[in-house]
Amino acid sequence: MMIKHIPVLLNEAIDSLDIKKGETVIDATVGAGGHSKMICQKVGKEGTLVGLDQDKTALEIAREKLVGEKCEVILVNGNFGDIEPLTQGEGLKKVDKILFDLGVNSMQLGPTGRGFSFLYDEPLLMTLKSDLNEDDLTAYEIVNTYREEELADIIYKYGEDRASRRIAKEIVKARKLKPVSTSGELAKIVKGAFPIKHFKISPATRTFQALRIAVNDELGALERGLRGSWEILDKGGRMSVISFHSLEDRIVKNFFRNLSKEKKGLLINKKPITATREEVRSNPRSRSAKLRTIEKI
Repeated sequence: MMIKHIPVLLNEAIDSLDIKKGETVIDATVGAGGHSKMICQKVGKEGTLVGLDQDKTALEIAREKLVGEKCEVILVNGNFGDIEPLTQGEGLKKVDKILFDLGVNSMQLGPTGRGFSFLYDEPLLMTLKSDLNEDDLTAYEIVNTYREEELADIIYKYGEDRASRRIAKEIVKARKLKPVSTSGELAKIVKGAFPIKHFKISPATRTFQALRIAVNDELGALERGLRGSWEILDKGGRMSVISFHSLEDRIVKNFFRNLSKEKKGLLINKKPITATREEVRSNPRSRSAKLRTIEKI
């Protein structure tokens, strides 16, 4: 069963961008098209939406959702880390507004066949790429071939899990008996590293986050994407980023702060915008969301 994706901070993000009729707006993480639909309505028939996603399935869902919208819609299969060449490849040198929603698409936390979620027993891939090449990194490769110290470092650095060494030790012990092939197997191994069996959130949460970030080079892609976005953003244009954990938010915060110090950008909000109690109640994944916006000057 596919999990319905609910866009986070929808109105706040659109309001922060201050989208005008006729503008060209990039949704760098189009996903299921939740933000894109409202962007289209804002830019109107004279405007253009450029939607990026490296997941072809998500693009097709977005395409269906945007049928009937009056704006020009350009959907591009690619990673937002390559936002500058991807946009220029569509003949666009400058754009007016750019939105990044860095949250994992809720649909990817359902059964995808790629092992993103510890709730399902699927092949241990965790790649966002639709078409896998032989030399593409997967979670299977990391879990089964990386040294114990390397595993621990990944879990600590990208999952911010203090139990990283204990988890890595359990993984290495398990793979000596047989390769860890599925998300279900990995989740069981990680849970086994903890003596307490009752948790508010699964102890596998941080390990799965760490592996997903490592496999997809998410933080590196974010840094490249922010730099590329600034290059193609027109003067007076705005960029908004919704982040969901401290690793992402730190990168965005520092990037925006440096631009502000150099008098190249104006911070629209001194502090990040967060979800209201009502939104958190109706969409719990919005609890950790932070929205930051900057204007190019």
